[in-house]
Amino acid sequence: MATTPCKTCRRQRQKLFLKGDKCYSPKCLVIQRPFPPGAKKKRSRPSQSEFAKELFEKQKLKRHYGLSESQFRKYVKDVLQKRGKVDDATLLLMKKLESRLDNVIFRLGMARSRKEARELVSHSHFLVNKKPVNVASFEVKKGAVIALKDSKKQKPFFTNLVLGLKKYQPPAWLKLDADNLRGEFIAEPTLPENSNVDISSIFEFYSR
Repeated sequence: MATTPCKTCRRQRQKLFLKGDKCYSPKCLVIQRPFPPGAKKKRSRPSQSEFAKELFEKQKLKRHYGLSESQFRKYVKDVLQKRGKVDDATLLLMKKLESRLDNVIFRLGMARSRKEARELVSHSHFLVNKKPVNVASFEVKKGAVIALKDSKKQKPFFTNLVLGLKKYQPPAWLKLDADNLRGEFIAEPTLPENSNVDISSIFEFYSR
């Protein structure tokens, strides 16, 4: 049986924003049931080995961005190769993850979850610098303009979205034009304010 998004969040003990609007409501199961899924006798966690801790942190960040193991490993390995040449490897990894097109669209508020953002991208709903892009992993660069295609703006999903976006505040490195459903990548991404992942443990996991 497949693991539900809510169970995934509860297992990681943090919101991964996999269920759209429900994640922002009091109905979120991470709030209602702030313990891992399973029988009560299994809820208390035994002391973990270093490997188990590293695996837990890796799974947490990988699931947060909705990536496959091969996709996530590729990002981390790329950063590890440059680790001695950059001032902050942690920030470099987060920049790579935050710069994905699906994440940028989610951060702009144009999708309720990263999964939904990937689906919209794969169906060619967005333009980057006036060119259609249908690859969710596309790396958005500073100065890029991301816009919904004019032909998609009259869809009920997006007409309803505009009202909510007028009250939405994206991260400081993004600029949102809610009326025209477009955004601009104005600065390098910073570490998310609610990030509680031990990136060094992830580097150790893939350095084994």
